[in-house]
Parts: sequence; structure tokens; C-alpha cells
Amino acid sequence: MKPITIIKTGKTFPDLIDEHGDFEDWISRGLGRSNPKINIVNAESDPLPEPSQVGGAIISGSHAYVTDNLDWCLALEDWTKGIIKHQIPLLGICFGHQVIAKAMGGVVDFHPISLEIGTKEIELLPSCENDPLFIGLPGRFKVHLFHSQSVIQLPPDAIVLARNEFEPHQAFRIGKNAWGVQFHPEANSAATKSYIKNLLDDVKSANFEPEQLFEQIEETPYSASLLKRFAELI
Repeated sequence: MKPITIIKTGKTFPDLIDEHGDFEDWISRGLGRSNPKINIVNAESDPLPEPSQVGGAIISGSHAYVTDNLDWCLALEDWTKGIIKHQIPLLGICFGHQVIAKAMGGVVDFHPISLEIGTKEIELLPSCENDPLFIGLPGRFKVHLFHSQSVIQLPPDAIVLARNEFEPHQAFRIGKNAWGVQFHPEANSAATKSYIKNLLDDVKSANFEPEQLFEQIEETPYSASLLKRFAELI
């Protein structure tokens, strides 16, 4: 079996790394496979693997901005096009969701209102009824979110799968097996709490009440299940 390739696109905050590991560790744990073949590739410094070497791929979150058009990110966008062309299962998380959208002709920019942060509810759309990744999940469930950029315009062939009042493109699919999710299925309550603390100035500038955000934090089992579901599709 070819490995699942996790494309690491940045690091989380040091306090989280010390206690819980980095983005790629969260994703690896979430996949839940016994003796999984997982290949970690740092997009900033490592060569990206040939599609023939990839069984499935997950693009992680990042503190970078897609709109900065960094050289390594542009290379990742080109790589993403090849993965989708070869119909290799692909999942983009937050930053990764935005990378896929931009690579395939969508538009990414700062959300016109503010950042979105905390544990929030999303709504699945009728398009999920036959979607291989989302089929059978409840129509509404909680997710962890921390982002300031969004997919403002979807690629031409993308199908919207989930939304909420703040963000109309919480999840989408391109083709039969490439997905983007704006939320973080790999994150837990500790991660969301840390992001609120580390981004406290931004949270207050957006007129959020930090204590209210802390009170709303809860675990998100349906969201977390998406990683195992993705692994089962490979």
C-alpha cells in the first residue's frame, strides 16, 4: 500500500508543540490506522513526491497566508493540480483547503468581516448525501475553527458541502475524491483554547468575548471522524 502523505505547511504555537505535538502529529493520530504508512513532507524545504508515490495526501494548516504567494506555496499549488489530475485522494485542512481552491481557480483572501475562531456549528448541505467522505454524518455538528483567510470564490467545478452563517464554504469537493475543509478535524479542545489565548489581541479586536469563546469549547467527534473516514477511502 502506498503511504498517506501529510504535507506539512507550517508549525503551530510552541506551547502546543510541547504538549501535543505539531500539525502533522495531530493528523497522524486522527487517521487512527494500525501501523499506518505515513510520509511527512515539509512543503517549505522538502521535495514534493511524485503522484505515483502517493496513496493519498493531506495538506495541513499553517500560519502562512495563501495570498502571500510564497515560492514553496506556489509549488504546492502546482503539485496539487497533479494530485487531482491523477485522482489521488486529497484532503486540505484550513490553509490546505485554501491551497486547493486557489490551485484549481478559486479566490482566497481575508474574510471581509473578521477571523473565525472557537468551536462552532456547521451545516451539511444536500450535496453531502452521496459524498464519500461526509455521507451518513448528522446534518449539523460542531467543529474547531481558527482562520482569518477564506475561500471567497470557489473553483468552477467545486461542489459546496458545508457552510455556516459566517463562512459559506466550510467544505467543498472537486471531482470524486479531493476535499477542502476550512475547519480543523485534527484539532481538539486544547488546541482551540491555545489559539484563542495566543491570538487574544486579534480576538478582542474582532469584538469577541474571550470568556464566552472559552465556555463554548467542546470536543468535536463528528469532525474528528473525517480523518478516519478519509483514511478508509485510500
